[in-house]
Amino acid sequence: QVQLVESGGGLVQPGGSLRLSCTASENGFRSNIMGWYRQAPGKQRELVARITDGGSTFYTNSVKGRFTISRDNAKKSIILQMNSLKPEDTAVYYCNADPPGVYLWGQGTQVTVSS
Repeated sequence: QVQLVESGGGLVQPGGSLRLSCTASENGFRSNIMGWYRQAPGKQRELVARITDGGSTFYTNSVKGRFTISRDNAKKSIILQMNSLKPEDTAVYYCNADPPGVYLWGQGTQVTVSS
């Protein structure tokens, strides 16, 4: 079973930065479109950002200008650089294909923004 492993979360103060990484247990990703999702307590999981194989990106409005999604040259990891973090960014962050379904959901990585 192919797994996606998310890492890089943690506790950060408002205005701080974190860099999330997603890797697959196989060589490369099965989907040309990969995304980062998040789920805050009591809320539905939402797509935060996605990137195509060609490098085209999409961001949900609330993170535009603050988050940057990228993929490494070997397509072995998907990165989410998060700057100017806000308390409302607190959530468990997951990566998956867009639309999801190619992979089972992983454990995610917790991001907590608090002073």
